[in-house]
Amino acid sequence: MTSEWTWRYDRYDPEREPLVEALCTLGNGRFATRGSAPECTAGSAHYPGTYLAGCYDRLTSLVAGERVENEDLVNLPNWTLLRYRCLPDDGPAGDWLTPDSGELRHYDVRLDLRAGVLTRHLFFEDARGRGLRVSHVRLVHMGEPGLAAQRTLFRAYCWSGDIEVQSILDGAVTNSGVDRYRHLQGRHLTDHRAGFASEGVAWLTCRTADPGIGIAAAVRTVTSPVRPARQKATGTGTVQTYRLPVVPRRSATVVKTLALHTSMDWPAADPHSAAVDAIGRAPAFPRLLSAHKAAWQRIWEQGELRAPGEAGRILRLHVFHLLQTLSPHTAELDVGVPARGLHGEAYRGHVFWDELFVLPYLDLHFPEVARALLMYRHRRLPAAREAARLAGRRGAMYPWQSASSGREETQALHLNPRSGRWLPDHSRLQHHVNSAIAYNVWRYAQATGDRGFLHSAGAEILLEVARYWSAAAVFDPALGRHRMRGVVGPDEYHDAYPDAVNPGIDDNAYTNATAAWVLARGLDLLGELPEARRSELTERLSLDEGELARWQDVSRRLYVPFHRGVISQFQGYGELAELDWDRYRDRYGDIRRLDRILEAEGDTVNRYQASKQADTLMLGYLFRPEELADLFGRLGYALDDEVWRATVSYYLRRTSHGSTLSSLVHGWVLARQKGADAWRYCEEALLADVADIQGGTTGEGIHLGAMAGTIDLVERGITGLETGPGGLRVAPVALAEIPRFTFTLCCGRHRGVRLRVLPGRLALRVPASPEGSLAVVLPGDRKYTVAPGRERWFRL
Repeated sequence: MTSEWTWRYDRYDPEREPLVEALCTLGNGRFATRGSAPECTAGSAHYPGTYLAGCYDRLTSLVAGERVENEDLVNLPNWTLLRYRCLPDDGPAGDWLTPDSGELRHYDVRLDLRAGVLTRHLFFEDARGRGLRVSHVRLVHMGEPGLAAQRTLFRAYCWSGDIEVQSILDGAVTNSGVDRYRHLQGRHLTDHRAGFASEGVAWLTCRTADPGIGIAAAVRTVTSPVRPARQKATGTGTVQTYRLPVVPRRSATVVKTLALHTSMDWPAADPHSAAVDAIGRAPAFPRLLSAHKAAWQRIWEQGELRAPGEAGRILRLHVFHLLQTLSPHTAELDVGVPARGLHGEAYRGHVFWDELFVLPYLDLHFPEVARALLMYRHRRLPAAREAARLAGRRGAMYPWQSASSGREETQALHLNPRSGRWLPDHSRLQHHVNSAIAYNVWRYAQATGDRGFLHSAGAEILLEVARYWSAAAVFDPALGRHRMRGVVGPDEYHDAYPDAVNPGIDDNAYTNATAAWVLARGLDLLGELPEARRSELTERLSLDEGELARWQDVSRRLYVPFHRGVISQFQGYGELAELDWDRYRDRYGDIRRLDRILEAEGDTVNRYQASKQADTLMLGYLFRPEELADLFGRLGYALDDEVWRATVSYYLRRTSHGSTLSSLVHGWVLARQKGADAWRYCEEALLADVADIQGGTTGEGIHLGAMAGTIDLVERGITGLETGPGGLRVAPVALAEIPRFTFTLCCGRHRGVRLRVLPGRLALRVPASPEGSLAVVLPGDRKYTVAPGRERWFRL
């Protein structure tokens, strides 16, 4: 249940609780805490988790007889844990109360998106009619990124007595939030030390196993009425026990305030001293809450998207979670885009290609954050170069899964939960992540006008990726074209040809087309660089005229396969068997993870024309129709509207949508060509997490790329928006289900530009500033300007 700014759950369902906890996560871009019940430790219904951006640890596990290394985003000590029970004057002590107690009579969870505050209301009543109302209010401070707080209020009904409360700082946590990872080692925290300081402060220090990141949490517990605590340090945490009087119409409160510091912090300091000092300076809860709300108000002014109806409410939730994962604080960190946010342990907190779907929003609203995320890739350029060298190639080969160091973190084995078998994982062959990173570099520079970045760190990334693609291409004399062999495309289902000994497929259309695009942009960039910088880079990278001539040739003669009048997903795709889709739907119902179904049957999806998600159609997500036609024209292929529409239709019928990104891309592509089913796919993308359409995956962490992609679908897809040195280009595509919306954006030096789209009309307001007028180009190449401090309306 929702209202405009509140996300609400008013019925307790233990099976749904993981979803509630993920969607009620609070964060500030530095760390996040899942919206778990404070009363509960980890179990089937509840999973407390606190995750610090960039805090990874490496452990070795024995899997199917093999030693396997995995680097995971670490679950940090649980600071929220609060146990309580009733001690009535007229009877024995009750049990510790939790939402799973048989005495729970009322449950209400509310996430205030405007304020970034989570509230839980519980009401317990025993067989004698004695009631206890419990209200938790939690925040992870958006203004002070090292602080969080939780206030709990107790009120008795029809009885008097005491409440026994235990404020616990629990370091005995593990990474165990994803069922299919539970065969793997998950105890990342070691060397626990715990103790107490003055004024109700408990502290805990520990470190990760490898590389040994020091972690310190200091929690100040304050009660009202004030009561002394019995304090006990356990081997892995602390327990502070209070006895608080409660009577009808008079409440008791417990406030826990957290200061979190690590050895990763800048400037470097002893984490224990830093945490204890910070908690000593932290203000009381009312002031913390007020400052936190003010910080969120500032961020919403810069990042909000307003749209009507249920779609607008879900979009607001998506913006909220995106900003909690990647806030302005992120610009100060060395972190990438975690595919599942800071909301859970799925994908082990790794960085994939999801920034391809996330950075467009940040480019428009928080360009300094987008730049910082690209710098994460630049700092790992040496690792990408080394990976390419070990593969026998030049340039940079970025990993499919990245974490702390930039080395390849894709697992060697993955578990099929349907069959229980561990299988080889070949997804590291998705080298198209290289093109995604280069694309993000180029688009960021185009959107923001930040040529300084493009000519420095951006140039090094883009040129080294271009060099890799040139080196990876193999010339086929029979075709008279260059080919890319042994890759895996975005589809992910097809990791080998049927009955092949070696993994990989050849000439994935998306991989080859984007590689050609990168090579062309690399040449363009070299042409625009100042002479001194161009000379420096060509000398440092040993780029000679012969190599650049090869770039030119490969960018024009990369092979893209076709069959039956459509673009082939890869060479030989059209020769694979057709799947009996109706039979599998009738038998299994949900066939999103068709690969797991077929493997459990002793078959393989490699035999069929069946795709997990958008692959070839990703080209229609990245490029406008005219851009795509130009790209294929450069390669010597004619790609008109008829061929593209036939290609879209062909793959729509052969995609199982086993990824939340799939419906997003299909909705985007169909909206651009005004396809009849556009809204069906857009709606599915909107509901992917809130309705958990992937069947339990949201509880393991949100799908950040899909959330960000739905926002971008409105802001750039429906609007047809492009920002660049020439100002704004707008070419809206009407989508009846979202007829009007408003958002602010950055365009060049202009901040806070407000764009309003209504049926047939558009308004643009440029804030007062010393900058010049903002240029606007509307359909039909109509050119206008809007002066600072003015708003203009246009007919479309």
